[in-house]
Amino acid sequence: MLAVLTILTKPWARFLRLTWPLPAVFVWGAGWALFGGLLRWGLSFEWALGLASTLGMVASLLGSTWWRRLMMALGFPLSLLFTQAATLPAWVWLLPLLVLLLIYPLNAWRDAPLFPTPLAALKGLETLVLFAPGALILDAGCGLGDGLKALRGVYPQAHLQGLEWSWPLRAACALRCPWAQVRQGDIWQADWSGYDMVYLFQRPESMPRALAKAHAELKPGAWLVSLEFEATGFKPFAVLRTLADKPVWVYRMPSADPQL
Repeated sequence: MLAVLTILTKPWARFLRLTWPLPAVFVWGAGWALFGGLLRWGLSFEWALGLASTLGMVASLLGSTWWRRLMMALGFPLSLLFTQAATLPAWVWLLPLLVLLLIYPLNAWRDAPLFPTPLAALKGLETLVLFAPGALILDAGCGLGDGLKALRGVYPQAHLQGLEWSWPLRAACALRCPWAQVRQGDIWQADWSGYDMVYLFQRPESMPRALAKAHAELKPGAWLVSLEFEATGFKPFAVLRTLADKPVWVYRMPSADPQL
C-alpha cells in the first residue's frame, strides 16, 4: 500500500488527472492486470478481487470530481461482474463497497470532495497574519496533506496539525507529512478553541457553518482561513489573491457580525 501511495504522488500522476478518460482506462487495466496476476500466483478469487479493487479505490484519489473517482474506483469490479467472469456468492461484491466506504465515508460526502491545495496558494499569507514560532495551526479536512504542505511553506516554525475523517486518507497524509500531527476525526465535532489558525478548503455551503463554529470556539484574535470560498454575509479581514482562480479568505475572531 505504501508503494501505491508513493506512486500516486509522483509528478506524472498530475498528467493522468488532466487527461480524462485516460486515468479511468489506466486504473481499470491495472485492476485487471493485478487480478489476473494474483490468480496465476495462486491467490484465492476473493483475495484477488479485494486487492485489485483496493488498487482502484486508492488510485481513484487522482480523480478531480466525485463522479470521476467513482468511475475509476468501481470500473474494475463492475466490469468483472458484467462480464460474468466467475460465479460469485453475493457477499463477495460487498468487498469493493466496503473498501470504497473506508476511503470515502458516507458522512464525509456532505463536506468537500478531495481537492488538493495548490502549493503556492497561500504564499503571502505570512505577510498578512504574523505568528511567533510555535503557533498552533489546524488543517481541518487535510485529505492527502497538500494543505499542510502549503501551510508549512508559509509558516515553517508553526506547529501544524491535520484532521481527516477518512482513516486511509489520514494514514496517507501522515506518510506525506511526517512533520505534522495528523489525526482521524470529524472537523465539526473537534474543538477549535486551542488553535491560533484554522485552515480549510470546503464547499461554499459549508462556509457559514465553519465561520459560526470559529466565532463560537476560536479565541479572540485567532484566524479562520478559507481557500476559494467565502463565508457569505461575513466581512473578511483580507482577501489574498496569489492565484487568480483561488482567492484566500482571511477572517479574524471575533469576526464581524453578518451584514444585513
